[in-house]
Amino acid sequence: MALVRLVLVGAIVLTICYFAISAYSRSVRREKLENRWDEEHPDDLDMAARDTYIAQGMDQYENGLRKRLILLVYVIPVIAVGLIIWFTNY
Repeated sequence: MALVRLVLVGAIVLTICYFAISAYSRSVRREKLENRWDEEHPDDLDMAARDTYIAQGMDQYENGLRKRLILLVYVIPVIAVGLIIWFTNY
């Protein structure tokens, strides 16, 4: 029963951490894209082109490595807890 509770609470906490890190990473990436557009086009007031540029950059982010690396939020703690339990018992 304690293992089930550990797994359930752990899954909830890791999911909250995953969504928080994912949202933060997306906002940082979007901010960088906005700043890069503003630096490269200081006099351009075409918001449609700016929005398209940012949307394409975010699409690249969604299919990129950084988004997948955030999934390590689930993997690393599970491995760490598994190793701690294994070393403690053997």
